[in-house]
Amino acid sequence: MKITEHIKNAKKTLFSIEVLPPKKGENINTIFDTIDNLKEFEPVFVDVTYHREEVSFVNNGQQIKKTRKRPGTVAISAAIQNRFQIDAVPHIICGGFSKDDTEYAMIDLHFLGIDNILALQGDFLKHETQFIPTEEGHAYASDLVKQIADMNSGKHLDEIETSQKTNFCIGVAGYPEKHFEAVSLDEDIKYLKQKVELGAEYIVTQMFYDNEKYFSFVEKCRKNGITIPIIPGLKPLGSMAQIEVLPKIFHIELPEELRKEAIKCKTNNQIKELGIEWCVKQSKELMKQNTPVLHFYTMSRPETTRKVAEKLF
Repeated sequence: MKITEHIKNAKKTLFSIEVLPPKKGENINTIFDTIDNLKEFEPVFVDVTYHREEVSFVNNGQQIKKTRKRPGTVAISAAIQNRFQIDAVPHIICGGFSKDDTEYAMIDLHFLGIDNILALQGDFLKHETQFIPTEEGHAYASDLVKQIADMNSGKHLDEIETSQKTNFCIGVAGYPEKHFEAVSLDEDIKYLKQKVELGAEYIVTQMFYDNEKYFSFVEKCRKNGITIPIIPGLKPLGSMAQIEVLPKIFHIELPEELRKEAIKCKTNNQIKELGIEWCVKQSKELMKQNTPVLHFYTMSRPETTRKVAEKLF
């Protein structure tokens, strides 16, 4: 079922999660265990992230190693749907894919009965100072959205018209604190609207810890004519290191109140308790405002998400 259909049919705020593919050489049980741990809360969909190939270089710039850190999302998403009968949402990214690669992935997902996709630009490679598109690939998520929407209309690459149309529900990312490359939030929302006009049907936000930033983001989107569902992304703090690491990696701010309380904590267990308490408070406020779905970034460590969900669902 499409994400938008789940939302349309819902009579209350829904629950969803994101998981990481297992590292190369590991098996899928990490994902299965995470979902098993949380399935009693009836997640309506499970996002499956995608990580690009890792490339190592010697001093003179010569490429010496190229390995895929984690498996792709097509097979993992199919395995999740087959085992749990929960809609899986594979992340499809620009980086590392040509347009042909994307088309083949879409065809496979369509044949496997996967109805939803989250279309993203993807991360930079470690040696890049800015995003560099793959040869014959897309530079922007908006281009990726357009390709998927074209396939939904029966238009494939090379202007091939076919009666075999796909029917994907396309999600995209939103940034309540703006994408780090954007000059301003207003500019970021302008590009978000472009993705909606090209075919995006729902938005999932980057994690945030200040609900006012989410509410302000939604209000600005609505004023700019973006009417599709905007799903908030949440992640309970889970360790002392995350106080510094999360803002740095994800370009977000921790509210001063939360940071002050976090600094008082002496152990990871204390941070986890604080993170759970703060996330429950966030979630209850979001639910009061009839937020369609609460989407939790588990990072395949379900313990803190479970403790939050126990108090909400």
